[in-house]
Amino acid sequence: MRTTQAYAHLLAMGRPVVTSREAAARLRVPAHVAVKILNRLARDGVTIKVSHGVWALSGAIDPWLLPEHLTAPYPSYVSTWSALYRHGMIDQIPREVYVVSLDRSKRVKTAVGTFVVQHVHPRLFGGFLIADGAKVATPEKALLDTVYLAGARGRRFMRLPELELPPRFRDGAVLTWVRRIPSRRLRTLVGDRLQSLLAGATRERRGGSLEL
Repeated sequence: MRTTQAYAHLLAMGRPVVTSREAAARLRVPAHVAVKILNRLARDGVTIKVSHGVWALSGAIDPWLLPEHLTAPYPSYVSTWSALYRHGMIDQIPREVYVVSLDRSKRVKTAVGTFVVQHVHPRLFGGFLIADGAKVATPEKALLDTVYLAGARGRRFMRLPELELPPRFRDGAVLTWVRRIPSRRLRTLVGDRLQSLLAGATRERRGGSLEL
């Protein structure tokens, strides 16, 4: 099969990222043959080998579309520092993409960036929206995840950069997630820390901002 023909078949899947196994099934060839085709396409600058067995079907890929491919079969979404920055809540640009998942915690280096995967209890998994095809924590859940994960690791709560809350930020939504933390001790610590952060944050309002 010609690589151009193979590439057309892969694009017809309508997905920006595929695994070697998925490519083999789509092209109806053995896995090692699919890998050879994908490698030829990568040499031509058409695809990118993101990590072992994971391929982007274009020469440029939004890193935020990759997390679930890196944690499969476990689900995941972008959260903590990355999502806080995405929502305009902090000014500091994270150097890595921070991900919350049911997968084990790990750091994954790929051709398009480094991903910091952070495990959370199943009761705390969720609270994300779809933005340009990527799963991203809501402003409320991004803040909860940031504080919860610091506390769950037994670390002292970090000093967050100046925090600015978007106009539709709902304090009650954060506290609803706090109630789902299994550990009573951690639930209290996280709740107190969040209350302090919310009290000291800048509240963005249409036509201006108000300091609390």
